Amino acid sequence: MIVTYFGHECFKIQYGDLTIAINPPSKNSPFKINKFGADIVLQTLEHPDMNGGEDFTYGDKVPFIISGPGEYESNGIFVHGLAGVSEYDPKTMNPDNGQGNKRVNTIYSLSVDGINMLFLGAQSGPLPSTMSDAVDTVDLLFVPIGDSGVYNFKEAYKIAMNLEAKVIVPMHYKGPKDELLTHFLKEAGSDVKGIDKLTIKKKDVEGKEGEIVVLTSQA
Repeated sequence: MIVTYFGHECFKIQYGDLTIAINPPSKNSPFKINKFGADIVLQTLEHPDMNGGEDFTYGDKVPFIISGPGEYESNGIFVHGLAGVSEYDPKTMNPDNGQGNKRVNTIYSLSVDGINMLFLGAQSGPLPSTMSDAVDTVDLLFVPIGDSGVYNFKEAYKIAMNLEAKVIVPMHYKGPKDELLTHFLKEAGSDVKGIDKLTIKKKDVEGKEGEIVVLTSQA
């Protein structure tokens, strides 16, 4: 399995002929990436920065788009979406919808090539109480770190430790020189350097405990 990062919260997961896009930005977002064909798209938040899945049709690939809590199956991949909460970009919220500055953020659990992945999206509050029933071992955790609307670096690291994630991929920060990423790595006692892509197999995560992988944006 190959994991490629395109900045903010956008990832491409490749396994054989299967391609999964996670939180691709839409054409209305300031975040831009090179479009690619996807078989499955996961969207955690109904926001232009993360809901561009409809643009990821390419050739004969027409994506199966998942954009909310529930249980799904496509291309032999089972996906469980759990309802979380986000305060991302509160200025875009409708104050009359009864949610205040919060909106539903879907946390996704899925397994590809035997690797159990948990994608937290733009989560900002406590994890759902149903998490323990839906998620067992976390081999690969994608966790946001930001200055507003999502977890700060201390919260992100604490969440990762509580989940006992074997490998942790931070996201949402502004770039490799963002002090939030620096603080997160210091919190973890890690000085890893960024890599272009993560190529990983099930055997690679066995025995690991909280190893951090920083991916350099390919956008």
